[in-house]
Amino acid sequence: MPGSDSEFVRESGRLADILREAGEIALKTFRGEIRSWTKEHNSPVSEADIAVDTFLRERLSRPDIGWLSEESTDDLKRLDSERIFIVDPIDGTRSYLAGREDWSIAAALVERGRPVAAAIYAPALCEMYVAAAAGGATRNGARIEATGGASLDGARIAGPQRYLDRIAKTEPGAVAVPKIHSLALRLARVAGGQIDAAFASVNARDWDLAAADLLVHEAGGAMTGVSGEPLVYNLHNPVHGALIAAGRARHDTLIGLVRERWKSLS
Repeated sequence: MPGSDSEFVRESGRLADILREAGEIALKTFRGEIRSWTKEHNSPVSEADIAVDTFLRERLSRPDIGWLSEESTDDLKRLDSERIFIVDPIDGTRSYLAGREDWSIAAALVERGRPVAAAIYAPALCEMYVAAAAGGATRNGARIEATGGASLDGARIAGPQRYLDRIAKTEPGAVAVPKIHSLALRLARVAGGQIDAAFASVNARDWDLAAADLLVHEAGGAMTGVSGEPLVYNLHNPVHGALIAAGRARHDTLIGLVRERWKSLS
């Protein structure tokens, strides 16, 4: 039975509280001595990733709710779950290990393929983003909205450099935003209005996107694949194609740009 809106608000608040605690764990070793190694696709992982993952699983796990995390073995029993927690213990591990501040912790409760409660926390920046289905989105307790307008002239856009280069060729008035190493945080900043639009390249995973997806939509924006299709989570392969996030009118502009001028985005 689908949860009520008030349930989602309570759940998002609970996620925020738990992410604050998880942030304290990660901060203990931030800019300190820490062991790290690489896993598949040359992706880095550290003792902090594992410590935060273990903590989140202990605090969030429930018998009736599935689990998907970047740092946990994928148990495909999750596919039988109507609800699932999707977690990224540290999004932006390279940034964390380099001592930069733009890393985050992300968690979402997903129901029937779509997020219904979410939080993204950037501990080193003291930025907490929270959203609940039909309950709006906040940053540090204040309501947030994606920026309005359809024009790309003067629009602050973040994403992979190759996408920004394409934008510069076709829309020279757009403003490229310096790289935000955490994808979840990059997208959350679209919801918060700090930037106007963001791209993500192919192969982002559920844990990179689910929490940010709800934030953007609850802030009055849109976050979809480049053909405008909504994202679906907790599928057998939790991998997504390129995507665009922005306020709704600007999102439409960018979708049209990709379709009419770029033909594809990879």
